[in-house]
Amino acid sequence: MIAILNTYRFRVRLPVSRTTRVLVGLTAALLLALGWAASSGALGISPWGVLRGQADPLSVQVWWQLRLPRLLLGVAVGAMLAGSGAAMQGLFRNPLADPTLLGLASGAGLFVAVWIVLFQDSSAGSLYGQFAAGFLGALCVCLIVFGIAKRQGGGSAAVMTLLLAGLAINTLAGASGGVLAFIASDEQLRQLSLWGMGTLTNALWRTTALALILIAAALWLLMRSARELDLLQLGEATAHAAGLDASRLKRRVVVATSLGVGLCVALTGVIGFLGLLVPHCLRLWLGPGHRLLPASMLGGALLLVVADTLARTVAAPAEIPVGLLTSLLGGPYFLYLLMRRNRAC
Repeated sequence: MIAILNTYRFRVRLPVSRTTRVLVGLTAALLLALGWAASSGALGISPWGVLRGQADPLSVQVWWQLRLPRLLLGVAVGAMLAGSGAAMQGLFRNPLADPTLLGLASGAGLFVAVWIVLFQDSSAGSLYGQFAAGFLGALCVCLIVFGIAKRQGGGSAAVMTLLLAGLAINTLAGASGGVLAFIASDEQLRQLSLWGMGTLTNALWRTTALALILIAAALWLLMRSARELDLLQLGEATAHAAGLDASRLKRRVVVATSLGVGLCVALTGVIGFLGLLVPHCLRLWLGPGHRLLPASMLGGALLLVVADTLARTVAAPAEIPVGLLTSLLGGPYFLYLLMRRNRAC
């Protein structure tokens, strides 16, 4: 029996166990963060009291109708942004690829702003129109960036070109958003301002339920692409010789990323740098393989839940837009990556 146990202990210490340990640790940390977030806020609510029926009616209503869908939306959005960042870094073979830096979030945000200002009405279809606008905006930008990357090939010149393309798209989207803000009504202007800084305050069951289904589908498509993305790192010619259909893989990742990022932006606004910050930190533990995709999803969910809880509690009863907190974390880290990359060159 001792020999069997020793053999089992030896086997779990193989390199693959590092991924398991990281996934278990992230899952445990996410559950703890969810427990903390569920009980924190301007109104302190005990989740156990709500589940046992010992809370007052107001607390029960706030917890079920506002706080729980917000937590679920935070998990879904964080997982989608970080997972799409990891997938795009593999697709472009570029460690600086990110939905925010390459302009996907800005493109989706511009299309959503156009919908809010020019086409939105009070009908039930306005919500689905906003979802469709975010998806189309992210898809258009992703196709543009993908075409630029294909023409540039690889190397440091391609990296710089992608960053400049993202900067141009972000600038164009910002200027167009300014024009829309100028012609918007007071109510639309306030909606655009709060939404543009990134917030989870719009989490309601009728929006969250649909978002969870569609984001889960996008994450599933990305998870299916993990091993193929590993092959793509060897180069398209080598991957094709190994039986990989690179064009099919690219279409799948582009559609999944555009769908997920577009939905996230449509619901929460622009929450930046999760797709850059989380995969880079986890790559230090797990290496360059795309087994870090599920870990990135868990890490993104964890980071966004913690950031949103801080946004709700630091200045309570006021609320800080969560996109500002993630930008404060991600901006300095991006500068650090650029400086380290320049020293390496």
